Amino acid sequence: MNKQSILISGADGFIGSHLTETLVRSGHKVRALVLYNSFNSYGWLDHCAPDVKGEFEVFPGDIRDPHGVKKAMKRCESVLHLAALIGIPYSYHSPDTYVDTNIKGTLNILQAARELGVKRVVHTSTSEVYGTARFVPITEDHPLQGQSPYSATKIAADQLALSFHSSFGLPITILRPFNTYGPRQSARAVIPTIITQILKGKNDISLGSIHPTRDLNYVEDTVDGFIKALVAPKIEGEVINIGSGFEISIGNLAHIIAELLGTKIAIKEFSERVRPADSEVERLLADKRKAKKLLKWSPKNSGELGLRVGLTKTIQWFRDPENLKRYKADSYNV
Repeated sequence: MNKQSILISGADGFIGSHLTETLVRSGHKVRALVLYNSFNSYGWLDHCAPDVKGEFEVFPGDIRDPHGVKKAMKRCESVLHLAALIGIPYSYHSPDTYVDTNIKGTLNILQAARELGVKRVVHTSTSEVYGTARFVPITEDHPLQGQSPYSATKIAADQLALSFHSSFGLPITILRPFNTYGPRQSARAVIPTIITQILKGKNDISLGSIHPTRDLNYVEDTVDGFIKALVAPKIEGEVINIGSGFEISIGNLAHIIAELLGTKIAIKEFSERVRPADSEVERLLADKRKAKKLLKWSPKNSGELGLRVGLTKTIQWFRDPENLKRYKADSYNV
């Protein structure tokens, strides 16, 4: 992989921080677009590995500001666009912020990339755009179903991205990761919710619906998909799933985590955590053949064994008291 100047939007987040570290270690010049705030916090990049700290440029800004986005993108050859609001429950009562961030923010990235002649843009989608699977495994041609305001804004962002490829020839590729997990994942996600409750001494675990199934990717595999998308030939205008091809119910997932932690749990359904019936995505299972064909990508952590390996690494990270104290296991994170 030739060394590049790369802008990562959302670099302060879960996947973005891991991606920043990996690209810096590979010798790339990385500019990390992080959300400006009065605390001068760079999110998870404040806690990046010692060998990476100080080896990348930080650009505080806001994905919703077209002028700042364009300034951040200057002199960058490629863009990895990850910045987004992702919490589904929060999208129920604050959908306007999702429109501004996920749709308008993506438009700002696309417009700046077009004007600056960026060589490649990788836009981040989500498996939530598929809604409940009508068939499995889910191919990239599966119908899109906006079952939450969050997923609706991601569908819109994806379509904007594809329209810029069709209308202006923008060299853009859409990656559609299925549920990514690992160290640094936000407290609103189910795996940190389960792990932190158990590590803080709970045996009665509060969750939402436990019957839906998910296709889970360890974060290192998701990052590998992004890196391969930076260099793979002839993928402009393509939509590509990044998924493990293995599904598990939330309930069974919780019991595997408890087993790895050496304990037994009882699961209590907490009404506040349950999505509205028509909004719940009941089943997700990725067809990963296109990623293998176009990106030469396959997950290293696949099947139940791979899931257990990834969960073990994730649990090890959460066991560190410095990491665990950042999570509020006693409250529901919307």
